[in-house]
Amino acid sequence: MPGVKASWVSAQSPTARPLLFVFALASFTAVTLGCVALAAGTPASSWVRNALAWAAGTTLGALLATSTRAPWIPNGFLVTAPLLLAATLVAPGQEGVHRWIDIGSLHVNVAAVLLPVAVVALAFQGLRTRLGLLSATAIEALLLLQPDASHATAFAAAVGVLLTRDQAGRMITAAGLAGATLLVAAAWWRPNPLEPVPEVEGIFALATQVSPYLGAAAAFALAAASLAPLLAYRGTANGTANGAWALAAYFTVIALAPALGAFPVPLVGLGMSFPIGHWLAVGLLASSPTRNAV
Repeated sequence: MPGVKASWVSAQSPTARPLLFVFALASFTAVTLGCVALAAGTPASSWVRNALAWAAGTTLGALLATSTRAPWIPNGFLVTAPLLLAATLVAPGQEGVHRWIDIGSLHVNVAAVLLPVAVVALAFQGLRTRLGLLSATAIEALLLLQPDASHATAFAAAVGVLLTRDQAGRMITAAGLAGATLLVAAAWWRPNPLEPVPEVEGIFALATQVSPYLGAAAAFALAAASLAPLLAYRGTANGTANGAWALAAYFTVIALAPALGAFPVPLVGLGMSFPIGHWLAVGLLASSPTRNAV
């Protein structure tokens, strides 16, 4: 329908279509190859959820991408992310680790769902705003309390990118980077008693056992999906450009973290939270502002 197509195009930022296309292709490939690896030894009732999560994430991402970015949308994510991260601390944990909330039969990793889109929201609303500063500080502190060193590092990397690109001044930037570094160091210092699960943290080993080519292709697809936000860098408003660099930094660190410890592999590994969270962030990044970006 011409009217629907016109609405789709006009509601997106100038780089939305290449960003959405490349991320859709790369993330679909990563999720599909992960499902192939999982199918070799995991019941279909488990790995098919990854495919369903990717489809759900695509729908949510498209809704965000085709809506104009009214200020209340990023503000809503900046409020919701720390609140739900705090909710994990009172939810049942695993061996003293609190990273999840249960919604019916679903075991949701809150950080995986909400931190990527919170990164983009921070880029749009600004770290120097009261809400941005409070939200970023609360998020990093809550990740320390969970503890979750991988997400704490990825979020700090994204905040570091925003601080350096925001040109807030040397003192503010240095103080922010120092604070984020201390919180990350503390998150890594706290013990992580959880044992790695082959289908989650060890998915590349499983994929390589099926075929070395499968493992290599999955790694390439994950890398492409992680760097896809950079397609939104050129020819866009400053807030979108900052969001592109910050989100790419976040995606890249969270993808590399499993090489340093027992952390989930996004998109490829078993888990519904990462496909949804990645798509929410890409959708918000692709949306068009109703006012000038900060």
